[in-house]
Amino acid sequence: MKTLIVGGGTAGLITSIILKRRLDIEVDVVYSKNIGIVGVGEGSTEHFNEFMKFAGIDSHTIIKECDATFKCGIMFENWSEKPYLHSVGGVYITKAGQYPLAYGKLLSEGAEKINSQHPWDNKVDKSFLNRESNPPYNQYHFNTFKLNEFLTKFAKELGVKFFEDDIKHVVIKDNGFIDYLKGNNRNYNYDFYIDSTGFKRLLIEKLGAKWQSFGKYLKMKSAITFATPDEDNYNIWTLSRALEYGWMFKIPVWGRHGNGYIFDSDYITEDQAKEEVESVLGFEVEVGRKFTFDPGALDRVWINNCVAIGLSGSFVEPLEATSIGTSIQQAFLLMHRLPNYDENSIKSYNKSVNDILLNIRDFLVLHYITDKTSSIFWKDLQNLEIPDSLADKMSLWSNRLPIKEDFSELSEYILFRDENFIAVMHGLGLYNKEAVAKEYMYTHPALRTWIESLLNDQTQKDKLANTFTHKQLISLIREVS
Repeated sequence: MKTLIVGGGTAGLITSIILKRRLDIEVDVVYSKNIGIVGVGEGSTEHFNEFMKFAGIDSHTIIKECDATFKCGIMFENWSEKPYLHSVGGVYITKAGQYPLAYGKLLSEGAEKINSQHPWDNKVDKSFLNRESNPPYNQYHFNTFKLNEFLTKFAKELGVKFFEDDIKHVVIKDNGFIDYLKGNNRNYNYDFYIDSTGFKRLLIEKLGAKWQSFGKYLKMKSAITFATPDEDNYNIWTLSRALEYGWMFKIPVWGRHGNGYIFDSDYITEDQAKEEVESVLGFEVEVGRKFTFDPGALDRVWINNCVAIGLSGSFVEPLEATSIGTSIQQAFLLMHRLPNYDENSIKSYNKSVNDILLNIRDFLVLHYITDKTSSIFWKDLQNLEIPDSLADKMSLWSNRLPIKEDFSELSEYILFRDENFIAVMHGLGLYNKEAVAKEYMYTHPALRTWIESLLNDQTQKDKLANTFTHKQLISLIREVS
């Protein structure tokens, strides 16, 4: 099967690597230098680590080739009364059956922090110098442009061929399948096509795909991005700071920080957004890119012999670094269905991807259920419409903590589950404290003793995790041959 990926950004490159690792097929990429990389996020979810394992890429390579740093989660400042860290993993997701035992204990006691202390302190230990280790920091920040260069080189080593060209016309057969693509330099005749052309959606829209806006739930629709100088140390998390008309991210990569302000352009202009950022930072910034977007997704990402992966299929907003994670999950889903695909394959794929995107939508909407009223924008969000799917779950969670079963109707490939929702609900004070305390009160004494021991052990480990600062660790890894 000859497969052509149109678009040489992160989504297209990741897809090419996953398909070549799994299938003995021809995979080519046609890309245009006239279509730049959006490069907004510069951060991953834990799904990037799964991609790395599958592809055979180790953490030291990513750090050195892509100016990467480790990421353990997202620190939310100014979203609620106190900062909170969305970081899950390790002993903190210990369960008794489906019951989140550690969270039950910590939340019933009114703990301010329900995750490891050492990320808050930016403490790391020497185990991270072992490229084969699987540290809890299984997410990354990276320079998007260097990531693109690295993934291109890696894909070529796997046998992916690249063509620089601009696609001018999509020729469609009478049966609705793509016949071939006309480029400036040549025609491209393949069996299967992957549309990774970003917001242009050069292929999939020709087949009748329609955009479904999430705009009534998610109000952000504009962004500016900019760089800020290097600092003495790097946070081991992405910073998401709520501002007056949206939120600003700050991401450490080697030699600089990537930043952006995601805002609602119904309230302020791009120039006003820049002024607000500068008033917060205390110095002028040079805006690198500015763009507008309509948060949402296609009604169908797979039509006939074409799949849209990446920004061509969906873009919700950069909060929680969902775009790259979605592309990875789509590529994994595709590699299982591409051989001998039929209408049932297409239908199940579209259902799974729809589950992924609605799960992201609901999880992001959760972040905006806050009592913050510092500006008219946040005051207006008090009347935010909540999707029925999220409202139903919030009703379930009014007298207990989320559990895995609450997501059983969704695809296994969704990005966010019970522990993620618990972390954000805790940060925003959305859980029922009395119900959580009562739920934990009925926990068997032996289970209580067990989780207390595990949490005490983790506390001792945190106290010892002070060998390096994050920046020192990255420096050492970059020096390793």
